[in-house]
Amino acid sequence: MNLQRPNANEATLTSNRSKSVVPMSGICSRCTDDCTGNCEVFKSTFRGRELIYPGPFGHMTAGGDKDYPIDYSHFNIQGYAFGGRGMPNGVEANPDTATFPSVDTTAEYGWDKKVKMRLPVFTGALGSTEIARKNWDHFATGAAIAGITLVCGENVCGIDPRLELNADGKVSKSPDMDRRIETYRRYHRGLGEILVQMNVEDTRLGVAEYVHEKHGLETIELKWGQGAKCIGGEIKVNSLERALELKRRGYIVTPDPTDEVNVASFNDGSLKEFERHSRLGFISEESFMNEVDRLRKIGFSRITLKTGAYSLRELAMALKWGSKARIDLITIDGAPGGTGMSPWRMMEEWGVPSLYLHSAAYEFAQRLQDKGERVPDLAFAGGFSSEDGVFKALALGAPFTKAVCMGRALMIPGMVGKNIKDWLAEGKLPRTVGQFGSTVEEIFVHYEEVKQLVGSEEIENLPLGAVGLYSYTEKLRVGLQQLMAGARCFSLPAISRHELMSLTEECAKVSGIPYVMEAYRQEAIDVLDS
Repeated sequence: MNLQRPNANEATLTSNRSKSVVPMSGICSRCTDDCTGNCEVFKSTFRGRELIYPGPFGHMTAGGDKDYPIDYSHFNIQGYAFGGRGMPNGVEANPDTATFPSVDTTAEYGWDKKVKMRLPVFTGALGSTEIARKNWDHFATGAAIAGITLVCGENVCGIDPRLELNADGKVSKSPDMDRRIETYRRYHRGLGEILVQMNVEDTRLGVAEYVHEKHGLETIELKWGQGAKCIGGEIKVNSLERALELKRRGYIVTPDPTDEVNVASFNDGSLKEFERHSRLGFISEESFMNEVDRLRKIGFSRITLKTGAYSLRELAMALKWGSKARIDLITIDGAPGGTGMSPWRMMEEWGVPSLYLHSAAYEFAQRLQDKGERVPDLAFAGGFSSEDGVFKALALGAPFTKAVCMGRALMIPGMVGKNIKDWLAEGKLPRTVGQFGSTVEEIFVHYEEVKQLVGSEEIENLPLGAVGLYSYTEKLRVGLQQLMAGARCFSLPAISRHELMSLTEECAKVSGIPYVMEAYRQEAIDVLDS
């Protein structure tokens, strides 16, 4: 069974001419001499390295679509006919008290100083990609109103066109970073937080010092990796001057904008974009502990860690060293991941897939706990978009997993809301939206609710994508309440691994979650033999 066929995909705007395709190569069974395209081999014949990336940059996000042998769909959620765990103190579960609207979805994370969220989801790292930059107001405002944490990703200061550096080469002014933090804080209602992620270049530029000294930020995140790629962050720039500027700031820029051949290619129009790349990180226990100590001395009260779909060795390092360093949250991002820009074939073919990685994370966390070592709070990431996925992730990693990190899924509502505003102004509302009304009040079912939260005057200034993101999180929250009520879990800490069943024996072997015909079998036998 072929799991992923190369050489043609919507992500790279390519397709096979023939319906008959060789599974392993992705090349048409009958490749003709006069073919006019448009597979990846065909297109890369004249566009070369451009075909490495999904596109067009800045107008889309991409998610790997490899069909792994096991994923979260191989779990089903248990339901029970009696009981109620996680009820408020002093409240007995009965048909009048144990209702799904009464389920408490409040989540929290942190080693000592906890952060509470309205529901157990937060954004992926929205950093220097153009799709994140131009939609930031929608994402940040929506996350703040929804009461969830927003992660400002890597390289934001480093690519800021108005960045100012001091004599030591450190950030002294970054208007774009300022905008990002201030936008979230303007609408923050006490739930969730904004934190900033750092990579190699961010550390060299003194981003941590800047965001703490100027904005009093309490939380900083160290980035080891992500699910979408195992190299540094990337963006594209369509200006030679911009490429040269980023190279001067210390970034890797390819093709080299100082090479006269590449300058000539850009000037004659064949080379249309340059790529800015971040460096690979190099971790060791000593350097990790030293960096955590340095950040705490700067004044951060919380330090989180983002790691990717690396081998089980690196996963163990994240958990063990995170425990020693008292890390507040470790986000574990499985393959294939989603992105604003990552190499497409890398997305498809590298890394430990989410279910396998998350299953190992639970196993390793339990091993540490059995040894008497405290496990940092965990968050799972890598392909989640719905309330059932959130429930399954929390259950698989229980009691260690406190939340789910969503990348592309939490971006979509921001973009849709933004577009609805434009479509209304242009009189081009598509039927998919127009069937619900012709005004924002009619279209957005939660508009009045958001209006009540921010005020009747402020709602006029609110980016419409924020209403979209709030509406989406409400769908997640209420859907999660229903699933939790069915499993008789009336608060998040009540969710356990017992709430899952594996639908295949292979899934049971990988995850440690019992096969459907074995789950609760002994309890069933006890009933029959009583």
